[in-house]
Amino acid sequence: MPVYLWKGRTPSGSIENGEIAASNPEEVHRILRERKVVPTSVRPKPREITLPFLKGKVSNRDISVFTRQFSVMINAGLPLIKCLEIQVEQVKSEKFKDILKGIISSVEGGSTLADGLRRYKDTFGDLYINMVEAGEKGGALATILGRLAEYLEKADEIKRKIKGAMIYPAMIAIVAVMAVAIMLLFVIPTFAQMYSGLGAQLPGPTRVVIALSNFLQSYILYIIAVVVGLLIAIRYYYRTEDGHLRIDAFLLKVPIFGTLINKQAITRFSRTLATLLASGVNILDALEITAGTTGNKVVENAILRSRTSIAQGESIAEPLAKEKGIFTPMVIQMITIGEQTGGLDEMLEKVADFYDDEVDQAVQNLMSALEPVVIVFLAVIIGGMVMAMYLPIFQMASQFMG
Repeated sequence: MPVYLWKGRTPSGSIENGEIAASNPEEVHRILRERKVVPTSVRPKPREITLPFLKGKVSNRDISVFTRQFSVMINAGLPLIKCLEIQVEQVKSEKFKDILKGIISSVEGGSTLADGLRRYKDTFGDLYINMVEAGEKGGALATILGRLAEYLEKADEIKRKIKGAMIYPAMIAIVAVMAVAIMLLFVIPTFAQMYSGLGAQLPGPTRVVIALSNFLQSYILYIIAVVVGLLIAIRYYYRTEDGHLRIDAFLLKVPIFGTLINKQAITRFSRTLATLLASGVNILDALEITAGTTGNKVVENAILRSRTSIAQGESIAEPLAKEKGIFTPMVIQMITIGEQTGGLDEMLEKVADFYDDEVDQAVQNLMSALEPVVIVFLAVIIGGMVMAMYLPIFQMASQFMG
């Protein structure tokens, strides 16, 4: 929706100006007349030519903090526009400031908060927008924002835990690769040059290591190009519908990692669905929104298939139980009890809390398992190369002693 800059005279005689999002200038005049303002100037707001990447991006953490502060201010009784204006001053991201200003313009132009957010769907997402819409319709916006803030904070916390737990093993792996590369590119060639004048037959392990070093020196640029090209190809393939589904299905079958991904998907499914149902969103809309938040295409398709069955009159647990290997018997049982007792959202929250702990424990187990594996790998590879390069010296020493 276009944004117009206006200037006008108020009933008290003072001159004011501002921005209004409207379909055309006539609508701006109508809105101003309703506010008892006599417009003296209405013109389209000039488009700013900016490079989006220079303004940074809006992170999940930014939205989480904004939502928590927004809910506190709404709960305290501050007007909606005033809350948003305060947030414009609070947030640090320039891009987020522009988004909030656009929302203010929409709300001032007569739109609901949910409609204003919908203009920035890529930033807020369906979950956020639908919950806000349910809160506005039910007159419980402060409560909904509080639930939304809690949901975002928990989702952000689990994401940070997983990232934090993976840093140490990742650093060890990077150091291992760098150490092997340095050995093959700089250390082994020195030994190879030293042995080249001996004229004697080198031991098999030594010849293998020298051949590997020569190969890496000759084709290092080609190897890097192939690896980079492969990563780019996988990334583009993942963006296709078929590629997304196949790669996500493969990830679910990877030992250890697959179980972790599945548990994380169940956590997101349970937490999101519980939050939406508690906020008054109907079950079919809630399932459609929830499907897109699981982070795995296989799980998403399973939820959408279940949604179709539920729309035809089946219970929620029944079609989910048919999706073998995704939803565990415990999850199905909890959902069944929730449906029978009328407390489905509470049961889903309990499932989410349980799997939060499961994901946390799985991450710790994964980190504990990866550390020794990577360290042993590093010791075996580098130690093996060092031993291979010293074998000729040991061989010559034994001949001399003999």
